[in-house]
Amino acid sequence: MLPTVFIADLHLDERRPRIVQLFLQFLQETAGRADALYILGDLFEAWIGDDAVPADHPVLAGLRAFAATGTPLYVMRGNRDFLLGEGFAEATGARMLDDPTVIRLGDEPVLLMHGDLLCTDDRDYQQFRAMVHDPAWQREFLARSVEERLALAREARDESTSHTSALAGGSEAIMDVNPDAVRETMREHGVQRLIHGHTHRPDTHTFELDGRPATRIVLGDWFEQGSVLRYQDGDYQLREIPVG
Repeated sequence: MLPTVFIADLHLDERRPRIVQLFLQFLQETAGRADALYILGDLFEAWIGDDAVPADHPVLAGLRAFAATGTPLYVMRGNRDFLLGEGFAEATGARMLDDPTVIRLGDEPVLLMHGDLLCTDDRDYQQFRAMVHDPAWQREFLARSVEERLALAREARDESTSHTSALAGGSEAIMDVNPDAVRETMREHGVQRLIHGHTHRPDTHTFELDGRPATRIVLGDWFEQGSVLRYQDGDYQLREIPVG
């Protein structure tokens, strides 16, 4: 049985070419050697619309080559690339996933999320998220020129950095998931296992949910290294991939 592979929070950007190359190498080494690859959000640092990126972009070409091998490729939108659309899916061969989504691994239902929906203590962010996920807001944004969208994305990124810095100066718990939100979401979807990213805090958390053991696996980011979760024959292994 081939492993099922999960990654998230790559934040691919031309300013970090070593991480882009690490990801492309990872795709080549994983193609044909996995049951499926799931990318759980924030594949890109920013995505301002499918029409703003050429089809021959190295990452799109790498994903397209991966999908062409027959290994299923699933992509979930994150808080940085929530505008990934059908154009991206057609250009890469990826199947887009709703957030949240339940899949089966072995005989167990497993909940997949990006993870930002669980950070309910950060109310300012949740208000922003609700705004940018509104179809009317997205239509208005995508109707702007690429140059206008780039300027707005830079402004939003600067504001996000300032917001994160302000929170870090106070309670870091605000930037992490809310335990009650985790339990309520897992209970709603009838699962005892959750896999997500977003917080950049790779770890495996075990706890009790409704009198039964439960597990939350957090994927790591790809800033200084890669982070990969592999599931095979009932076993979950969360590992780092060194650059170079």
